[in-house]
Amino acid sequence: MVTPVPPVRAPHTPTHGAHGQRLVMINIGPQHPATHGVLRLKVMLEGEIIRDVEPVLGYLHRGVEKLFEDGSYLQAIPMTDRLDYLAAMHNNYALCHSVETLMGVSAQIPERAQYIRALTTEVQRIASHLLWLGAFALDMGAMTVFWWAVRDREGAIALLERLSGARLTYNWFRIGGVKNDLPPGWLEECSRYIRYMRTRLQEFDNLLLDNDIVKLRTVGVGPLTKEMAKNYGCSGPMARGSGLDWDLRRDEPFNPVYQKIKWNVITRKEGDAYARFMCRFGEMTESLNMLEQMIAQIPSEGDYISPEIGEGPRQHRVKPPAGEVYAAVEGARGEYGCYIVSDGTNRPYRFKWRAPTLHNLMPLNEMVRGQKIPDLIVGLGSIDIVLGDMDR
Repeated sequence: MVTPVPPVRAPHTPTHGAHGQRLVMINIGPQHPATHGVLRLKVMLEGEIIRDVEPVLGYLHRGVEKLFEDGSYLQAIPMTDRLDYLAAMHNNYALCHSVETLMGVSAQIPERAQYIRALTTEVQRIASHLLWLGAFALDMGAMTVFWWAVRDREGAIALLERLSGARLTYNWFRIGGVKNDLPPGWLEECSRYIRYMRTRLQEFDNLLLDNDIVKLRTVGVGPLTKEMAKNYGCSGPMARGSGLDWDLRRDEPFNPVYQKIKWNVITRKEGDAYARFMCRFGEMTESLNMLEQMIAQIPSEGDYISPEIGEGPRQHRVKPPAGEVYAAVEGARGEYGCYIVSDGTNRPYRFKWRAPTLHNLMPLNEMVRGQKIPDLIVGLGSIDIVLGDMDR
């Protein structure tokens, strides 16, 4: 005899707020420009006041981590490009750094290759922050800033295109180094871009940093305390904007070049949207300073990939020893990490990607509760999410 199962009661959802007003649930996204991708926000409103926000993910889920386990480590590199596609070089780096750590060959990477990696990492950081700046300005209703940012980003994209032949998904890092050496004149072109961007950042500074409208829309909006940032696992400018002085380039060095140059970790204590804005703006200036020093220090000769590991078909035959590893790099949005379980073959037995934007999005509800919908848009924009990285 089959015992009937009682129906499961739906969870109780309050219908009225503290002030007696009826609560209304509205959807923002998944097809809305202000969500920066296919993100759906279930927003519970009491009048104009936000009482609850629930991010709904998965609209861009592609099962990438299982696809990683279907091919060689080399074949996984172009798939990392499709995660955070606005900082694809950082994704490439995270995977290669993890495999190198598991193999114990980090010390074998040639000095010139390390400098090339650091150069491209910082050029990519500038390109990513510029696009964020333009999109964030659009969230506040400023169209001009978007056109300026896209125009200035073009110089960084052109530098990366000369290296890889691609403008968005580069597939350029390799285990033990990079795919090819710097083309002739690349360093000179990079120096010209640095000089150009210094004048452009000054114009952005004049327009935005002390702008009354920008401050009205961002100061005190989307507050995130230092303790909340730690508890949610936030990283990158999201955490540093809340006073969390943590940067993997300094604190867990994945590239020795960062110990050979002088630079500062940009932090703010306020924890609001304006603080995160200031962190990213300051990081672009620091990246320009780093690039200048790297160009002056890079060895004129040397290998761009470890001869012991090799390039071309030899990359397909890379077989890390059986074991597991977690390693990470400091990307544009925070800690890009890879957890790999190896069974000793040229394919990962298990692969898990740490997406910084997923952790950074989680405190959104606490950040905007009690504020209004325009504040939600600005608070979400200040996080700098990329759905390809978040959903995978």
